[in-house]
Amino acid sequence: MQLSPINQRRLALFRANRRGWWSLWIFLGLFTLSLGAELIANDRPLVVHYDGGWYFPAFKRYPETVFGGEFPLQANYKSPYIQQLIAAREGWMLWPPVPFSYASLNYELQVPAPSPPSLSNWLGTDDQGRDVLARVIYGFRVSILFALALTLVSSLIGILAGALQGYYGGWVDLAGQRLQEIWSGLPVLYLLIILASFVQPDFWWLLGIMLLFSWMTLVDVVRAEFLRGRNLEYVRAARALGMRNGAIMFRHILPNAMVSTLTFVPFVLTGAIGTLTALDFLGFGLPPGEPSLGELVAQGKSNLQAPWLGITAFVVLSLTLTLLVFIGEAARDAFDPRKTA
Repeated sequence: MQLSPINQRRLALFRANRRGWWSLWIFLGLFTLSLGAELIANDRPLVVHYDGGWYFPAFKRYPETVFGGEFPLQANYKSPYIQQLIAAREGWMLWPPVPFSYASLNYELQVPAPSPPSLSNWLGTDDQGRDVLARVIYGFRVSILFALALTLVSSLIGILAGALQGYYGGWVDLAGQRLQEIWSGLPVLYLLIILASFVQPDFWWLLGIMLLFSWMTLVDVVRAEFLRGRNLEYVRAARALGMRNGAIMFRHILPNAMVSTLTFVPFVLTGAIGTLTALDFLGFGLPPGEPSLGELVAQGKSNLQAPWLGITAFVVLSLTLTLLVFIGEAARDAFDPRKTA
């Protein structure tokens, strides 16, 4: 598809910012790898060849009776008993690079947990004996998916609210501004903590609660663009020709307002990751046992004798947020009309 001249210019400006361009590809690469976390870190083999048949335990659960066992329970592929049964029929197993899931325990530790990095646990284990690398991979995926969902929905609500306030003005704008002032004055973190003490939070519950407060981020930007754009000549001409207000708002004014709005999206994404990490660190985020970067930070705080926990959490969070900030800076340059490639 051929890009318009203005979009070609924006793409050239984005690519000219080498730091942001490479940050985008690194972030996309890490996110793509995390989407296939089950193929990278799993306590079940990817493929099992047994008695001429092919089995895929990473995607389907099989009872041990399938491999000649005695009990109709899920097979433990790390058990010597199951391994002998498979080897007896000239079978074999293909394991992922990290043979642990985010919740699986390493029962063969030679030292008490948390154990330092080793050949079996590349980044060590936490205080429950769970593999840190596996929890980082799964926790990174959860954080990014949560931040993307929150950013998408909150941006849609914020753009709609700002468009209505900026286009109609008058009492609509006045009422919206007063509501936003009252709503933004509420202590968000304290309210989240209070609500989390009544209900066991999960992914969707946290998303809904945080959505109640995160929609205000883009309202002021969109409102200002609509206040400026509603009095332009082409908008007044469209109104004089009888075009409906909805068509004027979303067909003529919104594309121009999105220029400044899109530059804020990476920073909204960064804030969502930071908020989720803070809640998980305080114990009011995802349920206990779920993979979480904030829980890893709490592990590092509680186990100062295991510095690899805190170092891992710091490196992962700082790298993620730095990449997103660099991408946001490149997007800002791309949409800046004063920049030249």
